[in-house]
Amino acid sequence: MNFDPKDLSDKVLIKFYKQLLKPRMIEEKMLILLRQGRIGKWFSGIGQEAIAVGTTLAMRSEEYILPMHRNLGVFTTRDIPLSRLMAQWQGKSSGFTKGRDRSFHFGTKRFKIVGMISHLGPQLALADGIALADILKNEKNATLVFTGEGATSEGDFHEALNVAAVWDLPVIFIIENNAYGLSTPTNEQYRCKDLVDKAIGYGMEGYRIDGNNILEVYHTINDIAINIRQKPRPVLVECMTFRMRGHEEASGTKYIPQELFTEWEKKDPVKNFQEYLLSELIIDDQLVSDIRADLKLEIDAEIELAFAEDEIVADTDTEIEDMYAPYSAAPVEPANISSQTDKRYIDAISDGLRQSMQKFPELVIMGQDIAEYGGAFKITQGFVEEFGKGRVRNTPICESAIVGAALGLSINGYKAVMEMQFADFVTCGFNQIINNLAKTHYRWSEKADVVIRMPTGAGTGAGPFHSQSNEAWFTKTPGLKVVYPAFPSDAKGLLTAAIDDPNPVLFFEHKYLYRAISEPVYDDYFTIKIGKAKVLRQGEQISLITYGLGVHWAIEYLNEHPEISADLIDLRSLQPWDKESVESSVKKTGRVLILHEDTLTGGFGGEISAHIAEHCFEFLDAPVKRCASLDTAIPMNKALEDNFLAKARLHEQISGLLNY
Repeated sequence: MNFDPKDLSDKVLIKFYKQLLKPRMIEEKMLILLRQGRIGKWFSGIGQEAIAVGTTLAMRSEEYILPMHRNLGVFTTRDIPLSRLMAQWQGKSSGFTKGRDRSFHFGTKRFKIVGMISHLGPQLALADGIALADILKNEKNATLVFTGEGATSEGDFHEALNVAAVWDLPVIFIIENNAYGLSTPTNEQYRCKDLVDKAIGYGMEGYRIDGNNILEVYHTINDIAINIRQKPRPVLVECMTFRMRGHEEASGTKYIPQELFTEWEKKDPVKNFQEYLLSELIIDDQLVSDIRADLKLEIDAEIELAFAEDEIVADTDTEIEDMYAPYSAAPVEPANISSQTDKRYIDAISDGLRQSMQKFPELVIMGQDIAEYGGAFKITQGFVEEFGKGRVRNTPICESAIVGAALGLSINGYKAVMEMQFADFVTCGFNQIINNLAKTHYRWSEKADVVIRMPTGAGTGAGPFHSQSNEAWFTKTPGLKVVYPAFPSDAKGLLTAAIDDPNPVLFFEHKYLYRAISEPVYDDYFTIKIGKAKVLRQGEQISLITYGLGVHWAIEYLNEHPEISADLIDLRSLQPWDKESVESSVKKTGRVLILHEDTLTGGFGGEISAHIAEHCFEFLDAPVKRCASLDTAIPMNKALEDNFLAKARLHEQISGLLNY
């Protein structure tokens, strides 16, 4: 192995040696603890330390690194106390996730590290968002993110690289090619000769290096980082290495040919670098012994600190509260309550978005065709002229990467609004929303200051892929807020509140209502409290509980049947939802119909019905009824669509309930 120190002094080389040796010795200790039964699981990075250590040494302390689960050297090189890392691995309260997750599934803004989730690929897009925030702040930083050769098969890899290339983001994408994804060898993962060749397809520079040579890793990354800080662009680096132990210790290594271990044992990054330093008389055997002795004392002491820590005592209130970032802002009243203009639903949304962009200079909006074109529904028309293309960003067609970039923006000090062109397309970004946005604050106390606008609903003959009501996919996911306004005023005030809120919000906007309704709306900026329903009508016979287009169906029906005395409750927010208003109405009327556009099975109405049955049973004079759409996909033909929608069964359901 050829080591070229270039301009590095002997003192620096000794420092590199210590940084390289430390994670190896920690891992050797962990394997002992595993055999002793003191720990239960371990993902080994033995043989790969030079990549984690070399890259981290090349990055500045203020620059973000996004590692994976074999990158212990990133954490130790950033000088994170081993006692905290051990507490993290053991599920102790002083760990970064307070016992809520294991391994390196955490982040720490103090040390500028954002860890992975088990789905492997999503952190690549977070790096895009972090780098974008640096660009917008004019901070000349690079961002470095790891992935494995197996995860390059994931769509998240392709999306993240494409976005970084299109936007000229200063991201260094590191592929740790260690030959196996669990038991799957590279010849079953990809057919290209070298993974670095994928850079060509994205118009990126690519480098393939010896990942076991710490100096080659360091100099390569250092040179790249220096360059892209001044001339922002992404670079792909394939680091060749080998996994000397199993995917995790329980899996073993019997599926790997023994000759590979023999070959790669000769390329051991720690052993070879130590021999180089000895041969150059930079260190001697006594110094090696002293360094090892000092590290052993530190490692043993730090590990025992974590073991000595008390076990966590669960507190239900704390667990529930920590799903969301703290937020208790009072609703903002308009500066001039006498200034109102008749606005359509679509205009009110545009108005709220524009005024939020004016209020928050750190707010970035992203989506397909939202810039010069103004969006598929023209909600952002004129925004580029006012706010510039830095903050109003057209995106490639890659929902997962843009949701991830939005989270990266939030981590690095920005707010983000992403427009799903249609709510149906959210499936392509589902993992980022459910497993990254929703869980980030609970896992490591970091907010996810992201709003996803969701043009939704039927009534326009758009068929199965542009008409779904999919709000229930998200109402059952802790950590997300779900808002669904029915009127222009609510659309504006709830959108501004959603953007103000540091938590992830799915903001549903019914496409049919965009240009179908209007009302006077305050001209000035204002917010409406998320989670508070509006009682639109009061009556004695029945409680109609609904949201979205269902509100307008209910109003139309009650106007046609003035003999019915009904409470009409517009929920406006589904997560959280206003249980108090619903309970109060049910206790008064004794009869309940829950109306929504979504399908019956699995629709949010089932949650409301269950809550009423549990908490208001003694006040009911009839069974709780639901009026929902058919349990089918949404058809395009108007007659079929009308038959599908809940409105077709509204009269029958109300009549049956009143006559029960």
